[in-house]
Amino acid sequence: MQGVCGIVAVHRLDGGRPDAVLGSRMLDRIAHRGPDGRGEQAFGSTWLGHARLSIVDLPGGAQPLGDDDTGMWVVGNGEIYNHTDLRGELDWAFTTDSDNEAMVAAVHAEGPSGVGRLVGMFAFVAAGPEGPVAARDPVGIKPLYWVRDGARLLFASEIKAFDAEDRPLVEEFPAGHWWTPDDGLARYADPVAPAAAPFTDRDEARTAIREALVTGVRRRMMADVEIGVFLSGGLDSSLVAAIMASEALPGQRIHSFAAGTAASSDLAAAREVAAYLGLDHHERVYDARTVADALPRVVGQLESAEPSLVRSAVPNLLVAELAAAHVKVVLTGEGSDELFAGYDHYRELTDPEVLAKELDRDLTGLHNLNLQRCDRVTMAHSLEARVPFLDLDVIATARRVPIGWRLPGEPGREKAILRQAFAGWLPDRLLWRVKEQFGDGSGTATVMDDYADQLVPEDDWSASGLPGFPAPRSREELGYQRLLHDALGGLRVEQVLGRWATA
Repeated sequence: MQGVCGIVAVHRLDGGRPDAVLGSRMLDRIAHRGPDGRGEQAFGSTWLGHARLSIVDLPGGAQPLGDDDTGMWVVGNGEIYNHTDLRGELDWAFTTDSDNEAMVAAVHAEGPSGVGRLVGMFAFVAAGPEGPVAARDPVGIKPLYWVRDGARLLFASEIKAFDAEDRPLVEEFPAGHWWTPDDGLARYADPVAPAAAPFTDRDEARTAIREALVTGVRRRMMADVEIGVFLSGGLDSSLVAAIMASEALPGQRIHSFAAGTAASSDLAAAREVAAYLGLDHHERVYDARTVADALPRVVGQLESAEPSLVRSAVPNLLVAELAAAHVKVVLTGEGSDELFAGYDHYRELTDPEVLAKELDRDLTGLHNLNLQRCDRVTMAHSLEARVPFLDLDVIATARRVPIGWRLPGEPGREKAILRQAFAGWLPDRLLWRVKEQFGDGSGTATVMDDYADQLVPEDDWSASGLPGFPAPRSREELGYQRLLHDALGGLRVEQVLGRWATA
């Protein structure tokens, strides 16, 4: 695997020379995404830049990838899990073991529609004789932003890459789409398209869920470096950890990482899960001062002012810093709640049809909420995060489970069919532990509530507002908006960020 990296592209639609100085400056700002190598080169009217985090094929795979005979080159961010199969199917002379080479091979062999052949998490820009092709994976696991300004097009993995004068023009490149100058945006995949026939037998459903998730985790354990798991002690990360322990090769060490305040319930649960599974466990215990000191850095790195996202990003950033000292790859539990109705607010939706629509809406919105947090806090420390619950096969399997079987029920009974699918993999006290939001179970939420008054001391906070930002729904949100404005002034939030229904 190439590894999760940072990419930048500059293109001139009028055939002029791309601004390599601008591209290099943009790449400098996201160098944290790839400390293992840097590549930049112009190909006709397109300049491509790449900051590399190497995971597999460590000596090879430097980008841009491509060849002079075809005139096709690519900079990519992410992993293509089926690249081995594509090597035998595509008309392309592969010269590296990098999975990212499958990106340029697919586009060369089949045009932009070849993006649909790729299985994985990715964002890329390819340069070729017919002009550039940009694409992003179906769920939006990997980020991509762009600026369309007359004849000038800019692409980058993070918003902070763009110059201040370009920030008002920055938009999020949509998940599941490809783009070319001639055809514009085209959707090639939709993770909430009509599902296959629903399961009619619960045992069959449980078996299918278990097999799909085990396969999803196994795919994401491929690496030539040691790997780990973010372990909150909740159901999702504990199941991922349990599968990793069962799939580990002889002698392979699986690291687990947890963070929280001294009284954190998450820390205690994670410690118990790790001990049961025999993981190489690491903890970071922090206090209120650490949270307060980290907050401006967290908001700037997260590139969001969404309160629930910021609360969970603080412990995530701190645990990512811990993990980066030991591994280059971690698996996480993102996506499970949107597939199996794990959040508390889903209990209010007793109509199965309404719940089904809400789950699909939340799944398609993950790319600029939980997945944005997951990407930014890990890449801030040059750490690759992999999300097995968002394997397309896991998504398709979960959506075959009748919505009536996914109704949350009482606390501790949410995601019952997922828990049942892994009966015996963990002790019942861990398998059926009542869910807590990461920011709450880690002990961070209380600290941040106290800090909100310091961020926004005025009484009439609701009358305040910032250009480019929506009206704040709470004192806390206004405080985060101010921090984000300080870091990325000029941003038009509605063009790049999502927002949860409640603050």
